Amino acid sequence: MTQKASTLCVQAGWKPTNGEPRILPIYQSTTFKYDTTEQMADLFDLKASGYFYTRLQNPTNDKVAEKIAALEGGVAAMLTSSGQAANFYAIFNICQAGDHFVSAASIYGGTYNLFGVTMKKLGIEVTFVDADASEEEIQKAFRPNTKALFGETIANPVLSVLDIEKFARIAHKNGVPLIIDNTFPTPINCRPFEFGCDIVTHSTTKYMDGHAMTVGGCIVDSGNFDWEKYHDKFPGLTEPDESYHGLAYTKSFGKGAYITKATVQLMRDLGSIQAPQNAFLLNIGLETLHLRVPRHCENAQKVAEYLEKRPEVAWVNYSGLKSSPYYELAQKQFRDGQSCGVVTFGLKGGRDVAIKFMDSLKLCCIATHVADARTCVLHPASHTHRQLSDEQLLAAGIQPDLIRFSVGIEDADDIIADIEQALSSIKQ
Repeated sequence: MTQKASTLCVQAGWKPTNGEPRILPIYQSTTFKYDTTEQMADLFDLKASGYFYTRLQNPTNDKVAEKIAALEGGVAAMLTSSGQAANFYAIFNICQAGDHFVSAASIYGGTYNLFGVTMKKLGIEVTFVDADASEEEIQKAFRPNTKALFGETIANPVLSVLDIEKFARIAHKNGVPLIIDNTFPTPINCRPFEFGCDIVTHSTTKYMDGHAMTVGGCIVDSGNFDWEKYHDKFPGLTEPDESYHGLAYTKSFGKGAYITKATVQLMRDLGSIQAPQNAFLLNIGLETLHLRVPRHCENAQKVAEYLEKRPEVAWVNYSGLKSSPYYELAQKQFRDGQSCGVVTFGLKGGRDVAIKFMDSLKLCCIATHVADARTCVLHPASHTHRQLSDEQLLAAGIQPDLIRFSVGIEDADDIIADIEQALSSIKQ
């Protein structure tokens, strides 16, 4: 029986049997005991499944990953220590020195730097493309050594909406998987696998945790991409791994090949594991995800509509507004057209006015974080991207006056009242 997201949020993952704890236990142990040398050896050779060291796998983490996989409709998932680690592993799992991948240019700044600077030092090149460009234009970025196409369902912070079906067509035409960061809509509002995506990543730090308590990430595999069809393009998955006595992941693990390799090879060597305590807290957040996300979206819609009517506001960007260029796409891809709880806007007068407005807020706080229960606000030009000139900001798709407003789950009237008093203060 196919269960709905609201049921999966509460029930998926940990399924206690007779006499077991009703709540997912925290397996706060680095190691796991076995009776014989052979039992342990079989685990190290991947001949048997089980736990022996938390850097690779932990039962608490695995049950939470299983829940996220169920929510996304995937076959397997792996938790990581952060969303950054998830995106790094997702690409590095199929790319090595000398390889290339293509990414939408409008993505989170940290991911942009990871792809364009850090991974370049590892010998992996990226070409950034305008996600709104035509398929023919994006196609020009592909090379014979291209191994993946990447994008964000809703780009942070510019809030552009990715046409997943278009990106999937381009990726599959070139024999590569489409990897999408689905952090902002979450699987409550969008399941990219249903539109042709192959691999999904998340910063679980955001809506999934929902309370700004834990940093974490997750990778989910749909199990749909046929790695063997492009055997020579993905030797890391299809050819023998000498560190496991010549085992080939696609032959040994089938649809589980991608996540298995990420776990037993990348996590083994790089170690960005999520702490079991954090996974436990993440699971608590997931249990109310289906309740919180609609409230975030409902409040964000009210805030966006209010801002659109204010004379002090130069522009508002939210795909729930009919004035948005992404309105129709959002109606198609998102549940009931709801995207996320983040609204961006600019004020007449530019950067100085934006700073005065933010400093005048009382209920809504200035914070680097986004997408938790409390309303918070950020001005990228003054904070996360303050090292960039106005010209560089525009090149990155960020307007110098852009205010990122993450609408929480407080009463919408109270949030709007705080905005109103702050807008009044900039006139003084």
